[in-house]
Amino acid sequence: MALAENFDLIQHDSDIERAAFALKAMSHPLRLKILCAVGEQELAVQDIVDCVGTTQSNVSQHLAKLRDKDILASRRDANRIYYRVKDERTLKLIEMMRDVFCSSGQ
Repeated sequence: MALAENFDLIQHDSDIERAAFALKAMSHPLRLKILCAVGEQELAVQDIVDCVGTTQSNVSQHLAKLRDKDILASRRDANRIYYRVKDERTLKLIEMMRDVFCSSGQ
């Protein structure tokens, strides 16, 4: 494959910037674990804490980063805050990472 053909994968600088921004937001192991826990559902903060096995304070800090980076959306219902993955493409990316990096592949 010629070198020029490699650049056809992502052609526009704006697309490269957007991809790098999303990957950077997900690059922390706990943030990736949070995204895997949430998956296609909507979870309350305490449910996420229970899934990932760390303190609520730590999870809340990372949830805020994922929300600020536009990866997660949140809504409040009484005294609970629920999170969901904002863009289905993020879930596709996580699936691809699982297929490539996880020994089970499923």
